[in-house]
Amino acid sequence: MPRKPNYRFERSERDKSKAAKKAERLQAKAEKSEARKETTDEAEQDGARE
Repeated sequence: MPRKPNYRFERSERDKSKAAKKAERLQAKAEKSEARKETTDEAEQDGARE
């Protein structure tokens, strides 16, 4: 006998996984942006010293 579908629970699980994936992407994007800012700041400081 097949199980009774629980659409609300399945939907909430999908939404939860989407939110976690989106948060992970945003965090990676922020880290990448921060790293890029640090390298440009260092390059500007090196250029100012010379």
